[in-house]
Amino acid sequence: MKELAPILVERTYAASPSQVWEALTDKNKLALWYFEIPDFELKKGAQFDFYESKGVNRYHYRINVLDFRPNELLQYAWRHPDESEGTSIVTWYLTPRGNATAVRVIHEGTENFGDAGALLERVKYERGWNNILGTSLANFLEDNN
Repeated sequence: MKELAPILVERTYAASPSQVWEALTDKNKLALWYFEIPDFELKKGAQFDFYESKGVNRYHYRINVLDFRPNELLQYAWRHPDESEGTSIVTWYLTPRGNATAVRVIHEGTENFGDAGALLERVKYERGWNNILGTSLANFLEDNN
């Protein structure tokens, strides 16, 4: 299987690193802009599942927390156990920029979902991350500052 370059999405928000961190790691805040993740636990090795529903599709996500440094880094393994045998890695980097925070998301290994065919194509992740950072998280941080 050919390795592809990681998906990279960057945005800067008029929010402190701690405000962005809370949006990424507080399950009540996550439910407001991302997904409802009842079992979310910020702990290395923690595993939790959540579901996303759009129209008739329902995707099952399984996340394993690999590493984190508060206000700086969140990294997890990302799987779709109902659709694929593959695993990918998502890493969020937070960097203070004056009164703002630069957020960089790197998603590596989407080619590992090739067994799911068009359902988990790379282009869907590219669109998804751009929408999540460019609209969902941006709107949430703007409304809560």
